[in-house]
Amino acid sequence: MRKHHKSIAKIRHSKKIGLPPGSLVYVGQVGVDVTTLEKPTISLIEYDAADISERMLTTDDLVSLKLDANKKLWLNIHGVHDVALIKQIGDLFHLHPLVQEDILNTGQRPKADEFDDYVFLETRSFNYEKVNMVVNSEQISLVLGRNYLLTFQERSTGIFEPVRNRLRASRAHIRELGVDYLAYALLDSVVDRYFSVLEDVGDDSEALEDLLLHKPTNTELHNILQLKHVSIELRRAVWPLREVINGLIRNENDFFKPETMPYLRDVYDHTVNFIESLESIRDSLSGMMDIYMASVSNRVNLEVRALTVVAMLFMPATLIAGIFGMNFHEMPWLAEKDGFWWAMGLMVGIALFMVMIFWRRQWLTSKT
Repeated sequence: MRKHHKSIAKIRHSKKIGLPPGSLVYVGQVGVDVTTLEKPTISLIEYDAADISERMLTTDDLVSLKLDANKKLWLNIHGVHDVALIKQIGDLFHLHPLVQEDILNTGQRPKADEFDDYVFLETRSFNYEKVNMVVNSEQISLVLGRNYLLTFQERSTGIFEPVRNRLRASRAHIRELGVDYLAYALLDSVVDRYFSVLEDVGDDSEALEDLLLHKPTNTELHNILQLKHVSIELRRAVWPLREVINGLIRNENDFFKPETMPYLRDVYDHTVNFIESLESIRDSLSGMMDIYMASVSNRVNLEVRALTVVAMLFMPATLIAGIFGMNFHEMPWLAEKDGFWWAMGLMVGIALFMVMIFWRRQWLTSKT
């Protein structure tokens, strides 16, 4: 199994200390220089039941962007470290300053905030690296309006590409539905990625369990701890997402049409299923930790028992040698020509007798 692991990326919040609410400051990973990140890209998809158009936009194009009541609009941004860009989009779609602040803060937990004209949704996507046994997370923000959808991603991962392909297909059913269904489709794509990560973590967990049944080493211990950390990261993201989707199902401001509600309930069922499966893996990892500790303890006991047997075999010989080593003028076998061999025979005889006793008690035949 793996021996070296990378640490999980951390988020630094210290640069926001003391700033008023709604201050637009990019909060990203520790040690990442914003100037080294790729320039944000903006993609626009406008569609209706009969037609679809795609194009890449610049910041200058955003100034002249107008909403068409007859078309649905999906604006996707890769890269949220450009504060000026986020503010420009926020002003264009009249997003609350706290919403813009949350988009720039990439360490948010999943949540949903409803406003009069739109609903704001935060979730996370994960990518599992099997070689290093680490999980990388990415924040995804969605703003669902009455006739538009905004999505903000930290980087281009291709997670939404299957949905784009569905939109591009001729006579696509998804184009006949509203942007609320598009928001569901994107959310469903994120949740589907969770199960892919869960399968990889489960495979590594099963492989670890097989190794523990033989002769576990410190490497297996490190891998168990690494997988436990991965499971904690996944649970921290998906557990609140279940409540977020449950809140969307209540649909208090009618952002989701009645025909979309069964699909949202299906995503909710998927999140519950994921959490239950993840809890099963976490219980398995806890059991493997107990197996590892019991195996190590048993191995130590066997080694101590082996040393005890060896010490007991030599103890009678040590006693006999000590007795005949005393400085007395008159002692049995001292004057005998074969006294030395008699003493050695006595030592070997007692040792063989003890070996026979140990053998009958299976002290020498027990296996690890």
